[in-house]
Amino acid sequence: MRADPATRPGGSVLRRPFLWVTIGTCALVFLAAFESLAVTTIMPLVSRELDGAGLYALAFAGPMATGVIGMVGAGNWSDRRGPAAPLYASVALFALGLLIAGTAASMPLLVAGRLVQGLGGGALTVALYVLVARIYPPQLHPKIFAAFSAAWVIPSLVGPFAAGIVAQVFSWHWVFLGVVGLIVPALAMVAPVLRGHGPASAEGPGESPSTSWAPDRLAWAALAAVAVLGLNLSAEVRIPGFPPATVLLAVAAVVLALAAVRPLVPRGTLTARRGLPSVILSRGMVSAAFFGAEVYLPYLLIEEYAFSPTFAGLTLTLGALAWAAAAALQGRLGDRLSHRTAVRAGSLMVLGAVILALATAALYLPAAVVISGWVFAGGGMGMLYPRLSVMTLALSSKDDEGFNSSAMSIADSLGGALALAATGIVFAAFTTTAASFAGVFALTALVAFAAAFVTPRVASPLDGA
Repeated sequence: MRADPATRPGGSVLRRPFLWVTIGTCALVFLAAFESLAVTTIMPLVSRELDGAGLYALAFAGPMATGVIGMVGAGNWSDRRGPAAPLYASVALFALGLLIAGTAASMPLLVAGRLVQGLGGGALTVALYVLVARIYPPQLHPKIFAAFSAAWVIPSLVGPFAAGIVAQVFSWHWVFLGVVGLIVPALAMVAPVLRGHGPASAEGPGESPSTSWAPDRLAWAALAAVAVLGLNLSAEVRIPGFPPATVLLAVAAVVLALAAVRPLVPRGTLTARRGLPSVILSRGMVSAAFFGAEVYLPYLLIEEYAFSPTFAGLTLTLGALAWAAAAALQGRLGDRLSHRTAVRAGSLMVLGAVILALATAALYLPAAVVISGWVFAGGGMGMLYPRLSVMTLALSSKDDEGFNSSAMSIADSLGGALALAATGIVFAAFTTTAASFAGVFALTALVAFAAAFVTPRVASPLDGA
C-alpha cells in the first residue's frame, strides 16, 4: 500500500487531511500573539483615558499569572478527557476576556477582562499542543511547530502598527473586540478534527493517577500565579527606614514561585535531570534570558543612542524575522538536524547575542553591534523553540501529554515573568542609566550561560538517546 504523502518523511502540514486544521490552529496562535503585542501598543492610551496608571503594570502581569492556572487546568483536563473540551473552553474564556476588556469603562474592569483573557490564553496554548500530539504524526511535528513559531512571530511585525492605526482611526476598544470576530472562523476550521479525540487511556475515571483531576495541581498553579504577581509588584513596595524591603520581598516571591512550580513540572526539572526535565528547564531558562533582555533593547537604543522609537523597534523586527526564518529552516531539515544539536546551537546563539548587548551597554560600542547580535538571538530561538516542543511530545506518553505540555508552557510563562521582574529591580538599583543597562544584560547573560550549560542534558528518543 502506498504511504500517505502527508505522513511520509518530507510530507506537508498543508496537505490533506491536515490543511484546514493547520490553518485553524495557526490562526488561533496568530490571534493570541497579535492580542498580546497589540495591547502593549495601546495600553498607554487606555491607561490615560481610563485614569488607570496605578493598574498599568497589573494589566500585563495579571494575564501572565492567570495563564499559569489555565495551563495547568487545560493540561489536567486534556489528560483526562482529551483536547476537544479544553480547546473549546479556552477559546470561550479568551473571547469572553476580550469582550470584557473591549467594553470596559474603567481600568479595574479592563484588568478583570485581561485576567480572564490570560486564563483562556494559557489554556489555549496547552490544548493546541495536545491536539498536535493527537492529530499529526511525529514526523510532521517539527513542521507544525515551525508554523506555530511563524504564527507567533508575524504579529510582532504588523501587530503594534495595526493596533495603533485601529486605535487612532476607530477606538482602542476595537483592538479587543475586533479579534473576537476572527476567533470563531479559526475555531470552526479546527472543530471537525476534534470529534472522537477523547481520553487517551481506556481506563475509567480515577483508575490512573495520570488521569485524575489532581486538584492540588490547580492549587499550586494559583500559588505560583500569586508569587508571579508579587514579584512583579515588589519593585513598587517601599518601607520607610528599611531599604532592603524590595529585595527581600522579591527573593521571597522567587522562592515561593519555585516551590509552587515544582509539582507542576516533571520530577527533576529544577535540578536539571537528564531528559524531559532538562527539556522543560531549558525552555524556561532560554525564555528568561531572551525576553528579559529583549524588552530593554529599544530602551537602550532610545536613551543611549538617540534612536527614534520606530528605528529602535526595528531591532525587534529583525530578530522576529530571524526567528521565523530559523524555525522554517529547522522544520525543513527535519531528522537531518538532531534535536540536541539544534537546541544546543540555539542556546549558544542567544548567549552570544546577550553578551554582545552587555558589551554594547558597558563599552558604548556602535549600535550596529547589538542590532546585528539580536538577529542571531532570534535565529537561536527559532532553532530551539520548535525542537523543544517536539522533544516534549516525543518524551511523553498519551496519558501525560497534557501535563508535560502545560509544564513547558508554565516554564515559558514563569521564566519570562521572573526575568522581567528581576531585571526591573536590577535596572532601578543603579544610579546611572548606562550602569542600569549593563546590569540588566549582565543578569540575562548569566541566565543565558546557565541555559547553555543545561541544554546538553536534553535527550529525545528520536535522537537515539
